Amino acid sequence: MTPALLSACARAVHVVRGDGRVLRGGRAVLFILEHTGAGRWARVLAHRPLVWGVELGYRIVAGHRAFFGRFLFPGPRKQA
Repeated sequence: MTPALLSACARAVHVVRGDGRVLRGGRAVLFILEHTGAGRWARVLAHRPLVWGVELGYRIVAGHRAFFGRFLFPGPRKQA
């Protein structure tokens, strides 16, 4: 893994599709949802302008992972 790819993966989730296309951020999350049972919602949210809201929401959550992690995954924390 190159340093640039490592840095990009630290900022956002990435999905490499079978056709070689790379999705990241909110669009990657929609792809994952579509292939794990929430296809109807993923297809609806993938249309403009809704996908812009998904991307914005993803950036907000990804930019504040520690804050949201405290509420989504309560319990004891391991020290790194």
